[in-house]
Amino acid sequence: MTSDHGILEVRIAAPAEHAAHIAQLLVTERLAACAQVLPGMTSTYRWDGEVVSSDEHLVIAKSHRGRFDRICERVGEIHPYETPEIIAVPVIDASASYAAWLLAEIGAGEPL
Repeated sequence: MTSDHGILEVRIAAPAEHAAHIAQLLVTERLAACAQVLPGMTSTYRWDGEVVSSDEHLVIAKSHRGRFDRICERVGEIHPYETPEIIAVPVIDASASYAAWLLAEIGAGEPL
């Protein structure tokens, strides 16, 4: 059974030295209930007409779609990249207790 609880998994690629700070900021500011940092990722992409590779970490933040614009804004303020990867993946279902915890942690009683 699926439910429209609005929970998102927000994925942010970042250099290793910035990933933990991004995760901490999102949770501290209640933009995410939880943020995990997965180390050891290599991204290959085209930038300024060249194919480049970067060693990065992946930050996975659990949040709500009502917080996504603010997440993009805050990450954009502190991320070292001109165009950071910030993408949202909808969570189609979650346990009721986890969804309730997540929404409480990000202040779902406040305007999302």
